[in-house]
Amino acid sequence: MLISSEMSAQSTLENTLKEILRVVKPLREDWTTRLQIIDELRGAVESVESLRGATVEPFGSFVSDLFTRWGDLDVSIEFSNGSFVSPYGKKQKQRLLGDVMRAMRQKGGWRRYQLIPNARVPILKVESNLQNVSCDISIDNLKCQMKSRLLFWISEIDTRFRDMVLLIKEWAKAHNINNPKFGTFNSYSLTLLVVFHFQTCAPAIFPPLKDIYPGNLIDDLKGLRADTERRIEETCAANIRRFQSYNLRAENRSSLSELFISFLGKFSDISLKASELGICTYTGQWQAIKSNMRWLPQTYALFIEDPFEQPENSARAVSKRELTRISETFEMSHHMLISPNHSSLLATLVRPQMLSLMVRTPDWRRQPTHPQRFRAEGSHSPTPSNNNGPRQPTRPQVHRVVRSPSQVQPQYQTVKPKGPSEVQPQYQTVKPKGPSQVQPQFQTMNPKSHPNRATFKKPPLQTYEDQRQQIWRPRSDRPV
Repeated sequence: MLISSEMSAQSTLENTLKEILRVVKPLREDWTTRLQIIDELRGAVESVESLRGATVEPFGSFVSDLFTRWGDLDVSIEFSNGSFVSPYGKKQKQRLLGDVMRAMRQKGGWRRYQLIPNARVPILKVESNLQNVSCDISIDNLKCQMKSRLLFWISEIDTRFRDMVLLIKEWAKAHNINNPKFGTFNSYSLTLLVVFHFQTCAPAIFPPLKDIYPGNLIDDLKGLRADTERRIEETCAANIRRFQSYNLRAENRSSLSELFISFLGKFSDISLKASELGICTYTGQWQAIKSNMRWLPQTYALFIEDPFEQPENSARAVSKRELTRISETFEMSHHMLISPNHSSLLATLVRPQMLSLMVRTPDWRRQPTHPQRFRAEGSHSPTPSNNNGPRQPTRPQVHRVVRSPSQVQPQYQTVKPKGPSEVQPQYQTVKPKGPSQVQPQFQTMNPKSHPNRATFKKPPLQTYEDQRQQIWRPRSDRPV
């Protein structure tokens, strides 16, 4: 009887997590809106003489495919023109961001301008009139672009990773522990915690990140940019293929609910461990802080090493007082989910706004709620900030051929590639049950040639989903 009750509770949690994912995962309209915002910013940049020749490149959670419907947009304005990695200093970036802000004011379509020149990386924060999406604009931020691509490639090893990151972000926001301004996690450190969990569960799902990219990524970003990017892509592609093809590797078949519960349990005592141990996804292990000279002196409450920018601490914003509350939040949530009484299950997992949305909307895909309901997850939003990019070709022009008045998105079945360097996945459309469920089909014209990549030879893209999949995986026209 007890076993039956536990199985029922596990099934309830699994179904609830899948329902949450249906709400938070971006729809096609969320992708197209962000692509339109990038195009508008590109137009503003091209109108300024001092910005002549610059390109606009997204990065962050939008590129790593780890953003929610209400996620913000990180954008870098690049001046390297495909040649050498840019040597721009902080003062030059501050001046250029001022030029960008004046150009955007003149063009219109933006509001809530906030220039933060003295930040570690100078940033211009703005909010687009399109769905209130918050945007963080920086200059020549190649290192964050490459980090975003690496996370995207890693996520393709196992589809549960993306689902876990989205669920953990929502859970963290529900408990107010996803806001570095108030001494808690940024979204990048939360993502690294999920990576670490996938490395340390039994059997492991992810390898140590040194097995994917040995060395320090930031130190290798030098010389000719095209050569640097190609070398990193080819190294990661080969190592991921090697990991996936290792036949003796034990397969982890844990459900999403099992991974979620074990994640909360693993970090329930994080405040006690943090004084002596640091989290290192590069080696995939807890490591003693005193034995690692790169992590000293210990002036932080929690150490989560950035595997791509060692020995930077991605959790440097976490305060000692908030770390205690964070640990208590992990422990309380873990206890709630393993208890037989799930009466407050949703309240443990999502914000009140999400709870009301899920109650009012039984079918999220058929009746999508406009993202303005929550605003963007940026600094201008009432919800905690979400801190989490590679190159992007010009979006092809599209025109619609309406076959049915319904706007329901067709479902796709993805043929999972063996590695990030493989060609774009093909889609098989599941035939709808009724004529009212047919989504308008998109046809594309040949995209304009990208001004910053002479080797770009991708075929025309048929849908925005195809475009998303092709832009940020390693280029298949290069030998690996």
